[in-house]
Amino acid sequence: MVVGRQAGRAYIGSFTAAGGLGVLTAAVDADTGALTVLSTTDAVPDPSYLALSPTGTTLYAVSETADGAVAAYHLDGDKPELRGKPVPVGSAPTHLGLYDGHVLTANYRSGSVTAVPLREDGGLAATPTSELRHTGSGPHPQRQQGPHAHQVLADPSGRWAVSVDLGTDSVRVCAFGDDGLTLHREVAVRPGSGPRHLAFHPDGDRAYLLNELTPTLTTCSWDAETGALKPLSEVSVLVDAPEGDVYPSEVVVAPDGRFVWTATRGTDVISVLAIGAPDEAPRLAATVPCGGHWPRDLVLHPSGRHLYAANERSGDVTWFTVDPGTGIPRRAGSIDAPAASCVVFG
Repeated sequence: MVVGRQAGRAYIGSFTAAGGLGVLTAAVDADTGALTVLSTTDAVPDPSYLALSPTGTTLYAVSETADGAVAAYHLDGDKPELRGKPVPVGSAPTHLGLYDGHVLTANYRSGSVTAVPLREDGGLAATPTSELRHTGSGPHPQRQQGPHAHQVLADPSGRWAVSVDLGTDSVRVCAFGDDGLTLHREVAVRPGSGPRHLAFHPDGDRAYLLNELTPTLTTCSWDAETGALKPLSEVSVLVDAPEGDVYPSEVVVAPDGRFVWTATRGTDVISVLAIGAPDEAPRLAATVPCGGHWPRDLVLHPSGRHLYAANERSGDVTWFTVDPGTGIPRRAGSIDAPAASCVVFG
């Protein structure tokens, strides 16, 4: 594994409507991966997904409610402090990312991406500048009656914003133009697959798209020069997929590009896939229990040595030590975190 910077804090998002404590701050032991809770704040309802500013001084959170909002917290000490009022965005935002001086939110229920400008001090402007509405549907009768933006993030080059839509079986490549956030290219994936989250390979030439409605991983080529994404192959993330929905949730790529990890909620497992040559599909190598129930998020410590699962329904965050040769995570410990939904490191 490639060893990166050491993280001293972890921030855990949760669903307050389900008994969560809001945003939890935890100290991180970089050697063992162990977490120790330092504080909690419920200043914003349902802060289900978090992102950290490049300076590490501001934490951003969606408020995954029917009205939908994004909030900023100032980080100075062990308890995040809310910076101004949350800014309204689309309905039920599930994800956010930083791109070109803005916070972008993926709004699941309204099927859109909203752009909120950042102030020089890291705070949020009072109102969004633009909203890009998705259109379309898919074959799943309950889950794909309309668009459901589930993730938005910048590509490794910083040139493009990429949004993943579960409802339309597509990925949209976007950029800012004269009229705000505009669509550059829409890429279709297999109908009914229900793409949820995407992660880029560290080389910047590939992306791995985790599908929620079928437990599969789609490998795509990525051209940052032209903003072109092309699906190449699709493999199962489970050895024996059960009948019905199993709800894969998150995909993580190793810093050295040798492994992909995915989490699946219906089977409560973490899958390990080995990455070969760029033209080869990842190979499912192993699955291990996630350490709890309903792993909504999966994240790698910046050192590359520890993997964390936010287990929403069992109310805990479990950490694992990753074998550098096989990529297989081995359970090392856990903390209580009711309705946990996301972990980020600062």
